[in-house]
Amino acid sequence: MPHSVIEPTLSPLQASALQTSPASATFDVMRLRQDFPVLAREVHGKPLIYLDNAATSQTPQQVIDVFSDYYSRYNANIHRGLHTLADEATAAFEGTRQRVKGFLNAEDARQIIFTRGTTEAINLVVNSWGRTNLAPGDEVLISMLEHHSNIVPWQLLAAEIGFTIKVIPVEASGALDMAAYRELLSERTKLVAVNHVSNALGTVNPVQEMAALAHQQGALILVDGAQAAPHQVVDVQAIDADFYAFSGHKVYGPTGVGVLYGKQALLKPCHPGRAAVR
Repeated sequence: MPHSVIEPTLSPLQASALQTSPASATFDVMRLRQDFPVLAREVHGKPLIYLDNAATSQTPQQVIDVFSDYYSRYNANIHRGLHTLADEATAAFEGTRQRVKGFLNAEDARQIIFTRGTTEAINLVVNSWGRTNLAPGDEVLISMLEHHSNIVPWQLLAAEIGFTIKVIPVEASGALDMAAYRELLSERTKLVAVNHVSNALGTVNPVQEMAALAHQQGALILVDGAQAAPHQVVDVQAIDADFYAFSGHKVYGPTGVGVLYGKQALLKPCHPGRAAVR
């Protein structure tokens, strides 16, 4: 029996954009502000205008209400209790996994691993897949656009194991130098670790093309989606990402929650490893 494909879930701002009249290219700003309680306060005698969403997005009332309801009505251990509250908490927890599966258009909910954020998700790949599969003489490609969380863990593991890290340069326009990327790829390349959208420049990387080129060389690709998940529909199957990571606190969710997606064939043999968090 063929299974139905769940369309990627839209973020609140994406949904609002689709509801906007085609004749208008702007959001209804005042209506959107009403969803975020913090924007009702004043700072230095003026209404708060918050522009630091790339670091942490503010939390809408709808999300606050969900957590208030949880702590008010069915706070309990998941997967452990046999009582009503534990059953309800477990159902909500696994329901969230299903929603994230839809959000990323993953093949199976079992491919969704909850972490404490993008940094821990990347560390988990480094210290489980990387520690098991990388050896001296191997190469990992990263780019000049990477956040430290997608640089430092690879440097630490490279110093321990002895593989080589190579860096994809950036053109003057801020775009990745794709010609240089093609030159860097070789049979020694085992993994490409690249962000989907740069947190510094806003560059949108062609991760689908990068994945195809990496796979032609037999390499995997890890995509840091921390900045992409809040702003565009992410389809991990269309990208053909081997691993994809993002954080809840950048996409209107709570702090201390993140997601790592991985292809099933890669997750099965992975040892949990040491998922160090900076």
